[in-house]
Amino acid sequence: MSVALIDYGAGNLHSVHNALKAAGAADIAVTADPAVVRSADRVVLPGVGAFGACASGLRALPGMIEALETRVLRDAVPFLGVCVGMQLLATTGEELGSHAGLGWIPGTVRQLPTGPDVRVPHMGWNDVVPTVDHPLIERGEAYFLHSFAFDGEAVLATTEHGGPVTAAIGRDNIVGLQFHPEKSQRYGIALLERFLAWRP
Repeated sequence: MSVALIDYGAGNLHSVHNALKAAGAADIAVTADPAVVRSADRVVLPGVGAFGACASGLRALPGMIEALETRVLRDAVPFLGVCVGMQLLATTGEELGSHAGLGWIPGTVRQLPTGPDVRVPHMGWNDVVPTVDHPLIERGEAYFLHSFAFDGEAVLATTEHGGPVTAAIGRDNIVGLQFHPEKSQRYGIALLERFLAWRP
């Protein structure tokens, strides 16, 4: 089984690669090549940084958006977005202006609310609380690091940071995680194991 880990200059690729390997993936291609994506059995989109910069970086790869749409939306291979890679599933992101996302899951990525007892960025370990039954998402503790969060449809889990905050979203063969499975120790590796075994 082949896994395409998308390299668009905006991901913690080394750590995600190692976590996928620890979860049992043997054939992982860190790639910016649309042809590799079109033949992959699993697709993983990581992401670290600002929404707009990540969206621009992904769109700057010739043919990549089309390859993702073909393999994920048409062929329905399992897809996992991580952190900003999850946020890019939204319609729009509001970080440093308004930027178009992939629009695969309707929603807007907005800044986390601040307050006297609420620190932004939201950084560290926090509970993942499923809102619906899903084969990938289990209750547990995961590592978060973000200042913006998804507000929209298809929420699979929340966490608490001055109120409910989206922790995971998904529909059909698509799942996005606001937290970092590669930094979430056994909880994260177990989730990646389920992703590799997933048959949506």
